[in-house]
Amino acid sequence: MFRLADRLTQLPPYLFAKLDIMKQEARAKGVDIIDLGVGDPDMPTPKPIIDRLYKAAQDAENHRYPSYEGMLQFRQAAANWCERRFGVKLDPQSEVLSLIGSKEGIAHIPLAFVNPGDVVLAPNPGYPVYHASTVLAGGETYTMPLLKENNYLPDFSAIDEQVLKRAKIMFLNYPNNPTAAVADEQFFQSAILLAHKYNIIICHDAAYSEIAYDGYKVPSILQYEGAREVAIEFHSLSKTFNMTGGRIGFAVGNKEVIGGLGKVKTNIDSGIFQAIQYAGIEAIENQAAAVDASIAIYQERRDVLVAGLQKLGLNVEKPKAAFYVWFEVPEGYDSAEFTAKLLQETGIMTTPGVGFGEYGEGYVRMTLTVNVDRLREAIGRLETVLT
Repeated sequence: MFRLADRLTQLPPYLFAKLDIMKQEARAKGVDIIDLGVGDPDMPTPKPIIDRLYKAAQDAENHRYPSYEGMLQFRQAAANWCERRFGVKLDPQSEVLSLIGSKEGIAHIPLAFVNPGDVVLAPNPGYPVYHASTVLAGGETYTMPLLKENNYLPDFSAIDEQVLKRAKIMFLNYPNNPTAAVADEQFFQSAILLAHKYNIIICHDAAYSEIAYDGYKVPSILQYEGAREVAIEFHSLSKTFNMTGGRIGFAVGNKEVIGGLGKVKTNIDSGIFQAIQYAGIEAIENQAAAVDASIAIYQERRDVLVAGLQKLGLNVEKPKAAFYVWFEVPEGYDSAEFTAKLLQETGIMTTPGVGFGEYGEGYVRMTLTVNVDRLREAIGRLETVLT
């Protein structure tokens, strides 16, 4: 028998892999599943992006090894987008790094800066990769609770100073997964001041920055004074352009931190298929109208789902951004029990809040990645077990 490395024994089963097994088992029993569990866009990638990918894939030069840092043309497109979108001017050679999806960058950043015993500050509930990447780097995760009474923002004043002195990285994520909360200038400036005081790297996961409703514009942490000295930001084309399978994103910000992450990546991967990078350039440069069209669809879905859940008496607020709806489970259930009940009795797949950490207990996350008709059907099914 082969014994796993100790670091792997510290990791729980990956939440979404476990959910996938639950779905497969239900489907094998003939259940018609309405999958509101995993945030995987159901809308197609815009055709011009696919056309650019197809054209680039036919060029033999693009089937050779790509550059480790990403094509300069792609990094320049990312830098131009950040300037248009946030007013943040970046050097594409030293302050922009291509990623095989933002998850990959998040998973690798602790390897560049965290030594065994160092602390990483991570939101809870939060994306499971923050904790997993810390464990794999030999670090210790310090949980920053995201509580409803604090608008799902961490309370920096509650963190012991001895912890802050040991901290090397702080993960933030707004718009937030799973809560869909957003952060304002005051919050980001507080985080920046804390990072300067204790020499902490802020890693802001901005994967949902472009999915926002009712005219709301999500800010970048990099647009605030002092951020460039302590922060990097992760962006993803996956959710914005319906390209989850393409595995492409980028990190931007502090050149020292970008350089450290790049050094890890050059020793681990060989870059992104160049045809995908050309598709990414098309997305970033020319597909703003397609993003607006997707947001309009998500907003309609949000309104239908939230209204339906509220009508059933569930405690849920209308999110300003991201494509998640986060709500409290009915009295008498924990989040895993309620998730199992919905799957078994209604065929609705959701994500239990506890899967994102202990402070997610008592909540369930639903996604907006199914069409309006199926959402209305889901509300109808929920009515049979909640009334």
